Amino acid sequence: MFLDGYGEQVLMGTWETIKLALCSLLVAFILGLLGALGKLFGNRFFYLWAQAYTTLIRSIPDLVLMLLIFFGIQQLLNSITDCLGLAQFDLDPFITGVLTIGFIYGAYFAETFRGAFLAVPKGQLEAGKAYGFTPKRIFSRILFPQMMRYALPGIGNNWLVVLKATALVSIIGLSDLVQITQSAGRASGRMFFFILIAGMVYLALTTISNVILWWLEKKYSVGVREANI
Repeated sequence: MFLDGYGEQVLMGTWETIKLALCSLLVAFILGLLGALGKLFGNRFFYLWAQAYTTLIRSIPDLVLMLLIFFGIQQLLNSITDCLGLAQFDLDPFITGVLTIGFIYGAYFAETFRGAFLAVPKGQLEAGKAYGFTPKRIFSRILFPQMMRYALPGIGNNWLVVLKATALVSIIGLSDLVQITQSAGRASGRMFFFILIAGMVYLALTTISNVILWWLEKKYSVGVREANI
């Protein structure tokens, strides 16, 4: 029998991991873009907020942050419901995992985007102003597309880290790939085998991701002459 009867559960855990990674990537992308814009173009308040966010998050281990956010928010909610005399509200592990991973890696995306924004030649932005483009149009037609080309290698690295970081959510009770393979390993007495299966699944996902990232880099490099080495 395929994987001692745990094949369907492993597939479900893999799909849960993929959903978690993609949703976390979306949150991290948005927070990273806001953080980079706050650092480069924001007023003093948004600059200080972005600076504090990226500095603090990158200074604390991911596992510690996940535990602090999950259990801290749960404790806060319990205190509020107790004061209001309401029934206890339990956090959904998937939503909490998405918000936590997205919040953590948004800080890393912010630095990636900041460097990419700075790599765009200022002369092109000035040319856009000279042609009468609005700031919104300059951002959407000139700045953002070129920024993405410079940011793609960093985005790719961050995505792979986010994908692997989804393994951390098993500690908050989400039935992801890691938790399911651990449970299957304990139940069947073949822990090494099932952990190896989890590693092979992650390897397959990262390989597919690298192919997609390679295609995106080619797409955003259209019309750009590569330097001869």
